[in-house]
Amino acid sequence: MLLNKKIPISYVFNKIRYELLYVVMVGLAVHYVTTSFANSLPEMPITIPAFLGTAISVLLSFKMSQSYDRWWEARKVWGSIVNDSRSFIIQLQSFIDDRNLVKKIAFRQIAWSYSLGQTLRNQDPLEKMQDYFSEEDFEKLKGHTNKPLAILQQNATDFRSLAGKKQIDLFTQVQLDNTLVRLCDAMGKAERIKNTVFPTTYRLFLHFTIYLFVVILSIAIKGIDTYFEIPLLLVISMVFFLIEKSATHLQDPFSNRPSDTPVTAIARTIEINIKQLLGEKEIPKNQEPETFYIK
Repeated sequence: MLLNKKIPISYVFNKIRYELLYVVMVGLAVHYVTTSFANSLPEMPITIPAFLGTAISVLLSFKMSQSYDRWWEARKVWGSIVNDSRSFIIQLQSFIDDRNLVKKIAFRQIAWSYSLGQTLRNQDPLEKMQDYFSEEDFEKLKGHTNKPLAILQQNATDFRSLAGKKQIDLFTQVQLDNTLVRLCDAMGKAERIKNTVFPTTYRLFLHFTIYLFVVILSIAIKGIDTYFEIPLLLVISMVFFLIEKSATHLQDPFSNRPSDTPVTAIARTIEINIKQLLGEKEIPKNQEPETFYIK
């Protein structure tokens, strides 16, 4: 997630460096054609690129709005995960007398938070997770495709075992199962956002329209000297490309980019909260930002 800090110019430039290179090539090519065949080409009224630029602005506005909605929904999902994780541990401490079992399940919840974030980012879901599981539980997880779901299953199995031994009553089991259901629902919502692709045709059409706008604008201002025409094209097109690229990054909030939902930082917050509730002595520090963003 981008922080309220000064964003490096290099980060902004790297997002659209290839697009700007294409704009320079298009501008030079159009300038050559309009110069060489000046008598054969009709005049291009400036109102045409102005109208097309207005249409692009509307399309970009729609895409940015939809992309931000996806990003904000992802952030709300992870906010609910934080709340349910805290509630889950307090429920465990209230309902279960076995402190060792409470710690075992609580550590699984920490691992679940990290594992879900890594899964959404297409990373190894069990990387650096051994310390949160018993050796037996960790080995069982390796056989599952959906590791976070398997972790929730392990917790549900422990609750069923406790109920079978009459160590918790039916009401307690229902309350704990309801919390697991909410966590599973949140996981499903995050997976839906990850797996639902923003219409590719819309992105391609918008990208093509911006390049078409650059060509038409270049023809319309052919009377301007090249030294001024190319920088003007770059500045105008840069605005469109930056907004388009920003919207593209926001529409996938789990792609491990600076603009992502900070799932690792949120999971670290969950770990800190849970370990403090358990009374652990070794409490990790908050996730440190990487210059202008936090993961």
